[in-house]
Amino acid sequence: MTTVKRIPPLELTTAEMQQAVDLAMKEIIAHIESLPEQPAFDTEGGEELARSLVESPPEEGQPYTELLDLLFGKLVHKTFNTAGPGYLAYIPGGGLFQSAVADLIAGSVNRYVGVWAAAPGLVQLETNVIRWFCQMVGYPEGALGVLTSGGSLANFTAVVTARRRLLPDDFLNGTLYASDQIHHSVAKAAMLAGFPAENLRLVASDDRQRIRVDSLAQKISEDRASGVTPFLIVGSAGTVNTGAVDDLTALATLARSEGLWLHLDGAYGGFFALTERGRRALAGLEQADSITLDPHKGLFLPYGTGCLLVRDRAALREAHHIEADYMPRMQDDPDLVDFCELSPELSRDFRGLRVWLPLKMHGLGTFRAALDEKLDLARWAATELAKIDQIEIVAEPELSIVASAGARRGGPTTRWMG
Repeated sequence: MTTVKRIPPLELTTAEMQQAVDLAMKEIIAHIESLPEQPAFDTEGGEELARSLVESPPEEGQPYTELLDLLFGKLVHKTFNTAGPGYLAYIPGGGLFQSAVADLIAGSVNRYVGVWAAAPGLVQLETNVIRWFCQMVGYPEGALGVLTSGGSLANFTAVVTARRRLLPDDFLNGTLYASDQIHHSVAKAAMLAGFPAENLRLVASDDRQRIRVDSLAQKISEDRASGVTPFLIVGSAGTVNTGAVDDLTALATLARSEGLWLHLDGAYGGFFALTERGRRALAGLEQADSITLDPHKGLFLPYGTGCLLVRDRAALREAHHIEADYMPRMQDDPDLVDFCELSPELSRDFRGLRVWLPLKMHGLGTFRAALDEKLDLARWAATELAKIDQIEIVAEPELSIVASAGARRGGPTTRWMG
């Protein structure tokens, strides 16, 4: 008689699932409630802590409660507290709880949303989000896009799309242009897209940290004369150093006259287009061929939520569409979206739910008011800092970043971003 060895179950019972969620929620809510009292960052002893966690793969399981204790008792607090009120560095990440609940739902139902036919209604929710964003930036009906893990993947996808649209298969003669204030993810995107480092031309910025369009035009002309092929301009819709916004209208005019693709990195600043002041600062945004947005910045959502919008959806599909016998196209309706044809990803999580749920719960008006408040706070902070001796406002805030400099009298200036 054959003896069948009992395999420990991986799936939890109904009671165990409820208990797992209840125990986690207790810790999560306590953590969120304590955010105002937590320091802006606490990484003291971080190296020792990290080394203490190095271990071999576990052969036997460990109680769930012990694992929660490790996370919330030792690890979560030894971090940058980006959602806390005392955190003023870089671009804070809010991490709305509504989106965390959406992720729990999305992970629990675990539906595949890379192809419309596999989950029509769920894919439509994510498509709605993309089209809302297209309307927000002023794009026409033919525009579309895709949610990504962040601005870096969005910028990479934009570079690949522009390369596919404007360059031949042998593309190493192509050159890209950006200011010396551009986010470093653009250089990484160019590298990953196959371009040598020298093909990315960095153009000097002016005293407001905006790209000098005259210098850019001259560089493009010189490059054409030397025999290379300019194809892409990357502008900033809010730099990470000072929040500076390039002259987007001038960039669009230059790109059109030269036959180049214009991509705007609005990962930080793009969502200020929801506000009246932001629309003025971002004038010309709608003229770009593609735009990067980061909902995990401008909409205060959890990390891992980026977005690329493309004026001509056909260009995005041309750059990413691959056919296979085991995945025949199941529909040809242009209104129905297969996200696997719009990005490098085939398998992907249902990240659209973490955007759709808070937008539907609160409406754009609530987010607009929150962003308007950030513009007010930046103006207030700049005004108050300017009253302090030995504090200089390096650049008046265009959006929500306040860049300041402090100097010891008679000593060197120390610069920081506040």
